[in-house]
Amino acid sequence: MSVETVLAAITAAWDAGDAAAFAAPFTADCTYVVFDGTVLHGRQAVEDVHRFLFDGPLKGSRLTPPPGAPAPEVTVREVGPGVVDVVNASGGIRPDDVDIVPDERRSVVSYVLVRQGAEWKVSAFQNTRRA
Repeated sequence: MSVETVLAAITAAWDAGDAAAFAAPFTADCTYVVFDGTVLHGRQAVEDVHRFLFDGPLKGSRLTPPPGAPAPEVTVREVGPGVVDVVNASGGIRPDDVDIVPDERRSVVSYVLVRQGAEWKVSAFQNTRRA
């Protein structure tokens, strides 16, 4: 699975509200930093928190831009053998009833992916709200 495939799977799982599929690309011992500074440890914590979010406050939300919107600015940089750093400089959560990502939900997100066998897995994630 390529880095791009991993990112697409994460986005598709979010858009489907599927917590198990959202957490699947993360390593078992990943670190996930939420926009408010909360730190989640491990794939199971990522799944549990996102199940709550997808069933409640973020039900129906989307990571994808609406039709016709520009694609997110994504950079991928290899930092060592089997390790890449990915930054999405224009991410955000779009509520179900909104066509654009509201300013208060715009974020810069970064991932560290590691190769495990033939697959890339997310080892670390950081979400920072734009000021």
